[in-house]
This record gives sequence, C-alpha cells and structure tokens, in this order.
Amino acid sequence: MNAVKPLLLLIFVQLALIACGGGGAGDSGSGSSTDDTNLASGLQQRPRTATLNVPVTATSGEITMVEAFENLPNFSQPVFITHAGDGSDRLFVVEQAGRIRVFANDPNATSYSTFLDIRDRVADGGELGLLGLAFDPNYASNGYFYVYYTGSGPESRLSRFNVSSGNPNQADPGSETILLTVDQPAGNHNGGTIAFGPDGYLYWGLGDGGGSGDPDRQGQNTQNLLSTVMRINPTGSGYSIPADNPFVDNSDGIPEEIWAYGFRNPYRFSFDRNTGDLWLADVGQNAIEEIDIVIKGGNYGWSWYEGSSTFRSGAPSGTYQFPVHEYDHSQGESITGGYVYRGSAVPSLVGKYLYGDFISTRVWALTVDDQLNKVDNSELGNAPQNPAGFGEDEAGELYIAGYGGRLYRFAEGDGGDPLAGFPQALSDTGLFSDTSSLTPASGLIEYDVNSPLWSDYSTKRRWIAVPNGQAITFSGSQPWRFPIGTVLVKHFEIEMVAGDTDSSRRLETRVLVNQTGGWFGVTYRWNEPQTDAELLTDRLTETLTVADADFNGGTRVQDYLYPSPNDCLSCHVNASGNVLGVKTAQLNGRFDYTSGNDTISANQLTTWNHIGLFTRSIGSPGQYQALRALDNQATSLDQRSRSYLDSNCSFCHQAGGTAPVNIDLRYSRTLAQTNTLDVVPEAGDLGISGARIIASGDAERSVLWARMNTTDDQYRMPPIASHLPHPEALNVIQQWIESL
Repeated sequence: MNAVKPLLLLIFVQLALIACGGGGAGDSGSGSSTDDTNLASGLQQRPRTATLNVPVTATSGEITMVEAFENLPNFSQPVFITHAGDGSDRLFVVEQAGRIRVFANDPNATSYSTFLDIRDRVADGGELGLLGLAFDPNYASNGYFYVYYTGSGPESRLSRFNVSSGNPNQADPGSETILLTVDQPAGNHNGGTIAFGPDGYLYWGLGDGGGSGDPDRQGQNTQNLLSTVMRINPTGSGYSIPADNPFVDNSDGIPEEIWAYGFRNPYRFSFDRNTGDLWLADVGQNAIEEIDIVIKGGNYGWSWYEGSSTFRSGAPSGTYQFPVHEYDHSQGESITGGYVYRGSAVPSLVGKYLYGDFISTRVWALTVDDQLNKVDNSELGNAPQNPAGFGEDEAGELYIAGYGGRLYRFAEGDGGDPLAGFPQALSDTGLFSDTSSLTPASGLIEYDVNSPLWSDYSTKRRWIAVPNGQAITFSGSQPWRFPIGTVLVKHFEIEMVAGDTDSSRRLETRVLVNQTGGWFGVTYRWNEPQTDAELLTDRLTETLTVADADFNGGTRVQDYLYPSPNDCLSCHVNASGNVLGVKTAQLNGRFDYTSGNDTISANQLTTWNHIGLFTRSIGSPGQYQALRALDNQATSLDQRSRSYLDSNCSFCHQAGGTAPVNIDLRYSRTLAQTNTLDVVPEAGDLGISGARIIASGDAERSVLWARMNTTDDQYRMPPIASHLPHPEALNVIQQWIESL
C-alpha cells in the first residue's frame, strides 16, 4: 500500500471495519487468509511458513510421564492422590479449594464424583487449602478418613470424617470431628501431608509458621507443634499419644505429639510400603531443597541449617540429621516429595524414590543403598504440568497431580534426548533466511508487546510461526491456544555503551516450540563474531561490563543469565497458558510492518485477524483490554503500573500460579482482587516496619516495591532472569503507590 493514500479514505475504511467487526479472514472458522485489502491491517495476506528444522515430536528419555486418565474432566488445582485401601481400587484426588474427587482407577474413566466438599470451611489460596487426606487402616469396616486443611485465622486443622452409609462415593460433610488445631502466624509453610505409618499411627507435618528465614525461630522451638512431624493415635472423638513417642513424659515442656522436628516446610512425605522408611521432602529457603529420612526424635536442623549448609551461624552442638540428598536452586526451587516406587509397570524404577520440583517441573529418581546412602540421582525429564503432589494406587503404581488439572503416570520412554532434535547452530534451524542480518524465514511474523518483561537493560525482537493450514484459538481474556508446531522466537541484545545503539551486542535467541508433549524451549547463545548462535544445554551466567554514565564510575557490571530448558519452564507455566507475551492485552497495540519501501503502522490484533491467523473473526480490538507501556504518558499511573505487574509478575502470581502466596497481579483484576493493598505479606517483611504488600500512599513500607528494588537473590522478584532493578519501573510504581 502506498503511504500517501488520501487520509479521508483511510479514516472511512477504518470506521467501516470497526462497524463490521474487523472483517477479514477467519469468519468461517477456517483460519485461511484472504485477498481482500484491509487498509487497517499491516499485512494483506498470510505468508506461507517455511519448513523449519526444529523438532515438533517430543522425545521422552528412558522414562516418560503420560496422561493417566485422558477422558476425565480437568481437576481444579489437584495437590494429592491416594486410595482408600479397601480393595475397591478407586482413586481419590484432593483439590486445594476444598473438594475431594473419586473415580474408578480405569484409564478409560470418563467422570468422577465429589466425595467430599468442605469449601465452606477451607481458607485457600497460595499455600493455604485442603492439603492432606489419609484413610483409616480399618476404613473398609469403620468408614473413617482424615483430612488436613487450613481454616480462617489461619489455623491448621486435622479432622476426621465418615463416609456416607448409603453411598461409598460420598462422604458426610457434617460428620467432621476436629482432632487438633494449630494456629499459624502466616499463610505459608503449612506442610501438607497426613499419612498412616506401617505402625497404624497417624503422622502429620507442619512448617515453621511462614515468613521468610524463620523470623520467629520456630525451627528449633520445641515448645509448640510448628516445624515438626507429629505422630498420634486417633481415637473416638480425639487422639492419644503413642507410648513410644520420643518426648513422652519429658520434663522440658516438649509436646508429646512430636516425632521429629527442625523442618522448614515438610510439604510432602511418604512411607516406603516395603521397608516402612519415612521419606520427607523439605522445601528450602533461597538455596537448598532437601530429602530426609525421618527417624524418631530427629532434629533436621532448620533454621540453623538449610540442607547441609549453614543458614544461620551459631548452631549449638548437638546431633543434626542431614539430608540423604539435596539440590540447589539451579535445578529447582520448590521440592515436591514423592514415593519409593513399588509398582510393576516400570521395572527399572522399582526401589527408587521418585520426586519432583514444583517450579522447574523436573522429576528425578533417587537410588540409595541398604544404609540409605545416596548411590545415584537420575533426572527423568519434566512433568507436563507443575507437580503439586504424587500418589500411589493400591497396587503401588505412582501418579503425579499436575497443578494445571491433569494426572500423569510413569511409563517406559523412547530413550531420546529432548535436545537432540535441535540443531547446534541457530543458522541450521531455518528460522532465519539470513542469520547474520536476522532476516526471518517466510512465515515468521514479527510482533511486539505493549508492556515488555524487564530483562536487565536488554532489548528484544520477537517472531511467531504458525504451521500452514493451522490457526490460533483466540480468547479475549484467557490464554490463547496454539496448534502443535507453533514456534516463538525471542532475540536479545544489549548496548555495551548505554544509549548507543551502534554498540549493541547480540546475546541470545530463544526458541519455544509447541511440541506433541507440550511447550519446550531452548537458548542459542551468540558467538563472539556475532555471526551465529550455539545451542546451550544448561543454564549459563556471563558477567557483562557496560559503559553507563548513570552508574558510579561510569561502568555497569552485571550478571546476565542464559536460561536452560528447565528455566524456560519455570516461567512458561500452565496457569499462564505456557505462553506469556502472545496474548490479547499484549498484542492489542500498533506495530510498524514493512512492505517493500513502505512502513505501515497497524494494530496487531487487526492484522492477525485479517490474514487468518485466528480460527474465527475477533471483531474490533477496541472491545479488548490493552496493556500500557511504562513510558506511555497518555495513560494513567494505574494503567502503566498494573500493566507492568501483569507482564513481569502475573505469570506466577495469579490464581493457579506457582507462587506460594495468595496474590493475583493480572491486569484484568481490580486492585482489591489482587489481595495486595494494605495486606500483611505472607512471605516475609524484609525487615520493614509495618510492612504491607502494597502500603497505601507509602512505597517505603511496600514489600512489592522493596522486592523490585533489591539485588539480593533471596528476596528479589522475579527470582530468575533478572539481576538488576528497573529504574523506570521503580519510579512509576513508587508514584502509583504513593497516589493510592
């Protein structure tokens, strides 16, 4: 199109398009392109996507995790799976909000029933909720089962319920007998597991009461039940203390319920059904995740120790039980304990302890010898969804509760390497017809986002390729759904002399592919001559020295993180639809498209709609929300601030997200719905007097602003991909908070 078309004609056509709902392709649902000229569109027809050399079929390694019950409806934030031990071979799934579902353990099952619904008394969100379920060893005859949930206060409640006399798939919510309650100082570090041991007693684990760094020193406080694993004997209307508990009849005021102590957050533990060993995964602070074998009276060290490393100096002499295995936060950031596998479907896993990480989604198999010393720890791959819990069926087969709503089982894999299909050089992927000039291949459509993620002063370009004949399922308010084979490309550069674009250095190009097994991302790091980029197999950090007059001495020294495939999955989580930038509110803005010698500025949603990139016509973009850039002075402080929090924080901080606190920073939520304004922080106050997540009119008391403003990896948000505060964002967010 010629840029000098009469202005009145252009306005007339644009108004006509708005009145007609955007027009263009996709009206029939075919997603095919159109030859009709649309003066409001930056492209007039959909380019044909070239053949790309990136793997679309996922490989699984020696072991794979596959959907166990493909025909079941989604569960709502499932956190645990178990069985009743009554010979019925049913499975029970605990949903965090307060329901327990039951269904036949049949891969062809198509429906489940609600076994128990106690949402009316469960406080959920973040780490709160219905967290644990255990069936009485004599359930088949007495119909008793036990649940652990958090109530208002918050407080931790251990209760007994009865199954209905007339329906084995329905319990009586009115039959609750509360056995034990523990007040919680904060809303996190609640533990989560209750389980009967081989001795017939009920075990229950709680964390240190919450906050960051054990602020109340509960880890070594043996005068209450926080930071402990308890062991009790449920009776009629209450419980008794087993006579061989380690602190029975002690004179030090130690609660007799305690079996072991010194845990930070023992979210999941289990018993080896063959040996009776108690395996516990303790969620770490800012460095170490650990696996413990719990023994009678053991002190597991928190908060003198995080794993086997000193967390706080000055630990008194004594006997501390150190982990049988631990890993640092380059591998994951929130361990989800599993089980020792005793099933028969996957013989190579028998006797190994299977566990995962909720954030990185990695799953491992830990092997120990007869003395419970580590022999090997093998990575099995990534769970398709964030693993919120594991569970056994009656036969000892293991399942994963994916927090996104699906259940998975283990199976023998194809032995492939997930990285094997990716070329070693970016130039061999076919994504660019000329890699040195970053000329995209046919079908790669460049786009931009309204409110970009802060990436430590780097600048970015972005492209998308959708397979020929396929289209995106659009939603105005929910994540889009992309066809298998969709490829997203993001390229990063940084000015080595701040403000001088000619000094830009290419750092990395990330490639995210929607494979048959889900989204999978890799990183290509650019070589020194800046001619090509090489595939990375693991996380890498480089120190950059940038000339920047805004920093002391005129030099900015910064660490830059090149993410591993697992790092990609830490942010591209199920709750956000796995894709972050390609969504309605981010694409509802203008982009400068190049057509020959002309540059056409057009709305991206209008353009994608016109060329048939969506499965249906989406109408006028004016009906949808749009995020706002930090420097868009034509918009309000509230719009710019909320947009920034959406793009930089909400992929974890939203309902169903991976963040362990109950806040929702999506732009679509009202400020009240974010649960931040004048709310006491659950995850630590950073030493701020009178701290609130967002303190009305006071940025200095706002933990959200403080976390953005620190370089301390223990407190900084987001926890990966950024090492430096964002000055412009700090200024805007400060002004916004002080205007509230």
